[in-house]
Parts: sequence; structure tokens; C-alpha cells
Amino acid sequence: MKSILLVRLSAIGDIVFASPLISALRRTWPEAHIAWLVQPECHTLLDQHPDLDQVIVCPIGRWRQLWRERRFGELYRGIQGLRANLHACEFDLAIDLQGLLKSGILAWLSGARERLGLGSREGSQWLMTRRLARGGDSRRIGSEYRHLAQALGLPTDDFAMRVYYGASESAFVDDVIARNGLSGGFAALCPFTTRPQKHWLEDRWSLLAPRIQAELGLIPVLLGGPADRKAAVRILDESEPPVVDLTGRTSLTEAAALIDRAALLVAVDTGLGHMGIALSTPSLLLFGPTCPYLETDRADTQVLYHPLPCSPCKRRPTCRGSFDCMDLIQVEEVMQSAHRVLRP
Repeated sequence: MKSILLVRLSAIGDIVFASPLISALRRTWPEAHIAWLVQPECHTLLDQHPDLDQVIVCPIGRWRQLWRERRFGELYRGIQGLRANLHACEFDLAIDLQGLLKSGILAWLSGARERLGLGSREGSQWLMTRRLARGGDSRRIGSEYRHLAQALGLPTDDFAMRVYYGASESAFVDDVIARNGLSGGFAALCPFTTRPQKHWLEDRWSLLAPRIQAELGLIPVLLGGPADRKAAVRILDESEPPVVDLTGRTSLTEAAALIDRAALLVAVDTGLGHMGIALSTPSLLLFGPTCPYLETDRADTQVLYHPLPCSPCKRRPTCRGSFDCMDLIQVEEVMQSAHRVLRP
């Protein structure tokens, strides 16, 4: 293989899960040109990867806007421009890791003579030259990508997730630590995600934060995106200080650098939470409506999960907003687990 394209447009967690494939491909084809096609909001996750030659941005959100505004000429020119950029790389192999129609079309547009779809559906299977069903042990983190690597004959002896960042992010964290008195250690708290049913109750975070400081000697630091600001304020209003609120005040890679330097990470099923494992930070992951990975391959990481007969409901909760599976996770359980992962 002279040139390989990986297609996984989003989301943050899925890109982190799939990241071991980059190094596995590099070890198999050390001279190959390896590229990744991704949406703009996730490209910084990949920019610093030492085994990746190129990150190609697909402005699919912009294309949707042009379609809604009926600006079809501009949309056509944008798609043709991306197609020309992909064809210039002369890809031998395109691997569609997402398996959706949109990702399948992009793999097909790449012009790669061989196109492999992982779990292709929505019609994308007809655009592939080969399709591989999703497999592996669902209890193990990133198992479907390990399964793919094994099917391709790639090495899996060091199949570990990786997240990289640069010197500017390191300097940012140094400044945050100095300005907020975090040199004695801090815990990164990631309460937010895109689906409300995956959230832990806000009052639990308010109770957890002071206990982390009192019992573990770690100052809690809230992380999240700009859309999470209002929820962060509600949590802070009910919490005892000190809590450092960085919600909406970091880039994606700055948040990764903070997680890397944290003594502990507590998160729901969200991209920032999965970064903790990739960055070897002792982590607690709180799962409820989604299928959890219970085997993390790390002694300093634990998944808290109390399945109910309706579990996993994924995107179709039947509890009418009570989110009972998340309610079953108590502050005391989290604190006991925190002591365990800090002293595995």
C-alpha cells in the first residue's frame, strides 16, 4: 500500500477509539502515506499524531447549510474541490470506519481502488469493494477496531488509544495551574455530553466536587464546551469552593492536555472521558443508557454501570426523563471507586 485513507468524520470518542489503527497501519506499511478524513471540529485530535501524514477536513456542516440555502452551485464546487484533493493523493485503500451513507460516499469519492467498509449500512455497502461486519468483544474498549485490525492482518500487540497535543497546549496548562493554584493536584470533571440521558444528575456533581477536594486533596476542575456553560453554573452554584470552572474556555486539545496532567478524571460517556484512558489518567466513567465497555485494559480505570431491564436504551429512553440508570450511581460509590483507581 502506497497511500491509505481512513474515513471517520466524528465524534470525538469514536475517533479516540479508532486511533490505534494509525500506528498499526504505520507498522505494517512504514513508507505509506496515511491520511484521515474528518470534520472540522475534530481535526485537532489528529493534527499532532506522529504516524499520520495528513489530516483532510471535510466541511460537511457547511455543505448542509448550502443545501438548506439552495446554493447548489457553491455546494457542487465544494464537493468537487474535496474530490480533487482526495484524487491527488492516489489512495490505494480507503477504510470507512463510520459505515454510514455519508462516509461511504466520501470513501467512494476518494477514488481509492479498494474501499473497505466497517459495518456499512444505509446503502454505503454498495459503494464498497469489501465489507466487514463489526465484531470483537463489545465489553472491551475499542474492540470493533481491534477486530478490523486483525481482519487486515495488522499488529495488535500494542493496540492502544493515543491523543497528542503540542507545546502551546502544554504552556496553556502550565498557566492554568499557576493561576488557579493547582500545583498540589487537580481532578478533571466532565459532566456534559450531547444527550441528556447520558448525564449524571447535576446535584451529584455538586456533592462530589467538595468531597474530592476534602478526601483526596484534589481541586475539582470542570471541563466542557461553550454549550455547557449554563449547566456548569448550576453545578457551581450548589458546590462548595474551590472549584475551577473552565467550561467553554478551552480548545479540544487544551482540554486533552489538562486531562493528561490531572490526577483523576471523572466523566460521563463523552469524548473527553475516553481521552482519560488514552492519556493514562486514572479515570472513572459513569455509564447508563449506552453500551459500556467494561474492560478498559487499565487497572487505574473503572466503569460504573447499573443496567436495568431497559438498558441500553441508547437514543430512545423509556423512563420519561427520570434516567433511573444514572440515578443509581451514588456519590459514595464514585468516591470509593476513586480511592481504588488512585491506588490500583
